[in-house]
Amino acid sequence: MNIALFFVVLILSFALFPVPKVLKHTTALIVLAAGVAISSVWSIEALSGLSSELRLEGMIPLTGKPVIFAVDGLSAFFILVVNLTLLIGLLYAKGYLKQYYGSKNSLSFSLHYFSYLWLYFSMILVLIARDGLSFLIVWEIMALSSFMLVIFDAEEKSIMKTGISYLIQMHVGMFFLMFAFLISANETGSMSFDSLGVFFSGHSNILLFILFFIGFGIKAGFIPLHSWLPRANPAAPSHVSGVMSGVMIKMGIYGILRVLLYVRHDLLQIGILILIVSLVSGLLGVMMAIVQHDMKKLLAYHSIENIGIIGIGTGLGVIGLATGNNTLSLLGFSGGLLHVLNHSLFKSLLFFSAGSVYTATHTRDIEKLGGLMKKMPYTSLLFLAGSLAICGLPPFNGFISEYLIYLGMFRDLPSSGLHQSILVLGSIVVLALIGGLAVFCFTKAFGIAFLGEPRSQHAVSASEVERGMIMPQFISLALIILIGLASPLFVRPVFDIVGTGFGIEGMRRIAETSLPGLASISLIAGVFIVLVVALALYRKIHLRSVKLSTGPTWGCGYTATGPKQQYTSTSFAYNYNHVAKPVIGTKKMMPEIEEDELFPEGRSFSSRVDDVFQKVIVEKPAGLLSELLKKIAVMQTGKVQHYILYAFVFILFVLLLTWLNII
Repeated sequence: MNIALFFVVLILSFALFPVPKVLKHTTALIVLAAGVAISSVWSIEALSGLSSELRLEGMIPLTGKPVIFAVDGLSAFFILVVNLTLLIGLLYAKGYLKQYYGSKNSLSFSLHYFSYLWLYFSMILVLIARDGLSFLIVWEIMALSSFMLVIFDAEEKSIMKTGISYLIQMHVGMFFLMFAFLISANETGSMSFDSLGVFFSGHSNILLFILFFIGFGIKAGFIPLHSWLPRANPAAPSHVSGVMSGVMIKMGIYGILRVLLYVRHDLLQIGILILIVSLVSGLLGVMMAIVQHDMKKLLAYHSIENIGIIGIGTGLGVIGLATGNNTLSLLGFSGGLLHVLNHSLFKSLLFFSAGSVYTATHTRDIEKLGGLMKKMPYTSLLFLAGSLAICGLPPFNGFISEYLIYLGMFRDLPSSGLHQSILVLGSIVVLALIGGLAVFCFTKAFGIAFLGEPRSQHAVSASEVERGMIMPQFISLALIILIGLASPLFVRPVFDIVGTGFGIEGMRRIAETSLPGLASISLIAGVFIVLVVALALYRKIHLRSVKLSTGPTWGCGYTATGPKQQYTSTSFAYNYNHVAKPVIGTKKMMPEIEEDELFPEGRSFSSRVDDVFQKVIVEKPAGLLSELLKKIAVMQTGKVQHYILYAFVFILFVLLLTWLNII
């Protein structure tokens, strides 16, 4: 594994600063392509021989600490997902960032592309680091580089505030990871991942795993550790949102899977913990998404939903390991792992489409959109395809990964005990409910934004974006359809990665009984697509040979309909809001008319949804800390004499503790 060459490419990223503004994207693309080529070779080599791993050991300069890099099947899979998403994202970025050419200077673009490249490099190094110290260092670089990407529009105070909140929460997660590694190192004398196996063999697994789960769960966006995600994604540029939501949050999933490889005991409790948190995340994520008006915030909550789906597969896989059910274990882990790839494709596609809408209309509020299908036909088609994929509908890729999870659960029911059957049956119901609510949400999102009449001047003046923003999205769409049509080609390697990594026996037998069903689904999906394309071509050819007449559509007596006579996002989900109000916390804001108010003044109505977890876990503790700091601030008198006195008192205090042998 030529890690030195990869670091040479990393250093080349500094070449972004001296080049002219017009060449910065090309320079970034060349550097990224070089990194992608090198790491892809690692992945292909690792996947071609899953029984071993590519490994390199060395020392961290100035510390004398060992550094270990290795690529196994799990790392290789995630590397390919990162490479694909980051490369498509950078291709899309060129067209998206053109709107900032007049307002941003050359240094701003240098920092942006530099941060983008370092986000890529840090994620690759996270995936191949095998010792805790180097892992935490590159994990920190990943947080800092993504922070720089989020605050690209830092001139807006709200965006800077969001970025700082994001960075603080990333460091909270970092603290839990550091604490977990230090506990293991204190017992084993090493911070390597391999030492986790030694620790887990002789100690309770559940407590240390919870520390890792919290640390990685903050990055992944599991509820209730998710509050940064619905705020950071809308604040970031759309290509960054696509990368963060599509692949960066998966680093949390990777970390959980990596730790699970070393867990020896308490597997059932750990599996149930992951499953319950994931069920709650998936369900509440989609429930919160439905009531959003901001297109990117809606997509951000759907990222939480899909992280929940990945976690459901992972939790079921761990339960399968605990109970000796190899079928549940293989299908659960494989469904979750394949959904990592699938979600990275359709979620980045949706964020890129949302970015195209923002570029054309300069708004993310779907209440101000409408009628975009006529003005932006390609973007409409791409958003529709991404919507169908995220809803798990065939013939798109989202269906395949969810099918594997469903298949594992249904095959587990006849052979499991009462308690496990209830748990699995409940998971089936919740996963089905998540899918149904996702269909409802994207019916609303697509219908309000792209159908009907324009609801504002933003939509009236919209036009299709340039080809440079459209083509990268079609690359994602092609891969989405390819996975749906040729699913066995993608599922079989995932089976091999999971089976080898977790030592699942009977993998070949399980695969032989599962793949024929997938092949049949792919065949039916292929026939369906061929029929749709054939009918579309026939219609196009036939219409050329006949004379068409056009006229106004009969309006059922309503000949002067306007935008205000259409469903709004709020009215479309009115009944849902009423039923789900206890969970999602919808608040209506309208001044009441007083009894003695004979001539009421004009009033307006608005509603908002508050994230309960955001208020309880982030805002309340932050408020208490702020009040505490205000009380301590009285010590800041601005007088040097007082500060000298504080230092003198502190020295006396330390001397007293030393005299008492306390320190």
